[in-house]
Amino acid sequence: MQDPTDPFAEFTASLQVFWANAMGFLTDVIEPGWRRNQVIIIVVVALVSWALHTRSGAALQEWVRSREGWQKWQLRMIVQIKRRLGLIWFCLIIGIIYFVMQNIMWPSRSYLIGVVGQLAFVWLCIAFAARLVRNRPLRRTVTWSLWIYGTLYLLNVSDDVAAFLDRIAVQLGDFRLSVLTLITAVVVIGALVMLARIASQATASTIRRNEDISPSMQVLAVKGVQLAMYGIAFYLGVKAVGIDLTGLAVLSGAIGVGLGFGLQKVVSNLVSGVIILLDKSIKPGDVISLGETFGWIQTLGARYASVVTRDGKEYLIPNEDLITGQVVNWSHSNDFVRLDIYFGTAYGDDPHVVRKLAIEAASSVPRVLASKAPVCHIVGFGDSSVDYILRFWIRDPTGGLTNIRGNVYLALWDAFKENDISIPFPQREVRMLEKD
Repeated sequence: MQDPTDPFAEFTASLQVFWANAMGFLTDVIEPGWRRNQVIIIVVVALVSWALHTRSGAALQEWVRSREGWQKWQLRMIVQIKRRLGLIWFCLIIGIIYFVMQNIMWPSRSYLIGVVGQLAFVWLCIAFAARLVRNRPLRRTVTWSLWIYGTLYLLNVSDDVAAFLDRIAVQLGDFRLSVLTLITAVVVIGALVMLARIASQATASTIRRNEDISPSMQVLAVKGVQLAMYGIAFYLGVKAVGIDLTGLAVLSGAIGVGLGFGLQKVVSNLVSGVIILLDKSIKPGDVISLGETFGWIQTLGARYASVVTRDGKEYLIPNEDLITGQVVNWSHSNDFVRLDIYFGTAYGDDPHVVRKLAIEAASSVPRVLASKAPVCHIVGFGDSSVDYILRFWIRDPTGGLTNIRGNVYLALWDAFKENDISIPFPQREVRMLEKD
């Protein structure tokens, strides 16, 4: 004799009842009658919907291609609609048939069609609503959970299944975790995380539009809002399903100590990222030099900063290196950057003329600032030339440094060539001595 409190024995009994009902349903379907007619109608509608899915999908794709200026969210919505056109057609056709049959004949002769139509409509709504969950594994879990629950609810067996799943549990002292609690927690947390993501995105858009907040503080505020929203969602989800977190305090403390040693570098980068955002030493858009890397900050992440160089390479520099290393921020306090270039002329050229021509040549380059006039000075007398330094200012380091230096050198070359200023180069004289 089976123990009535054994969940597996109850599950076996439930399977036997389900099998008996299924065999009875199949018997009714095989025999002539309205139940078989309803099944035939459902199968025909499914085939027609599949055919319409193929034809209407191609027509929808051609229509979208003829349109311009669509935003990303609109294109994504069209893609989701195209994937589910068959189910949309099925819900529409089966709904019309059910409405007509309800009004011209006995309701019992369209009961099965109504149940299938409700199931199809619920599945369609869940499929579209689940797209709000960005994480793919979590989205699939939430989708399948809602599909199963919706199916069981419409078939009026949800309470029996819930009672069975609640009996399958693990008991550790006062802590009890059942399969039903676990499934409920996943669904509730998934829904709350979805709502938290929507709220955090709306808040982040508002923060980014506020010009009174600096870029670094915008990044810090957005990350703080996201962390708070997701943390609250997880906490409320766990509390909503009745899981007591106090029993996990000791275990979480031990795990935290182990993770602290194992993830020391990760934690260091996280803390360094928060420090960078608070002291505003580096912010998105700044032009920096770190070792051989020269570029501008594209984004500041929790673990690293994205630096894009002039040749299109993107370097992911850990935040710890930006704190401990020597970083040159070309645009920290202002956008003005002074550049120096060196050149030499022959001793026969008048240095006063050379300096005047050098300043005029640098001033003729578009990116050189006229408000901070270039200057030219003699810095030494070399072996074969008089050495000069030319200093000038720019205000757009993101436009590149090597190219502006090259343009100034080219302007010097043209000016010296027009005024017969020679640029000397080392010369060597070789004499061949005859042997006695």
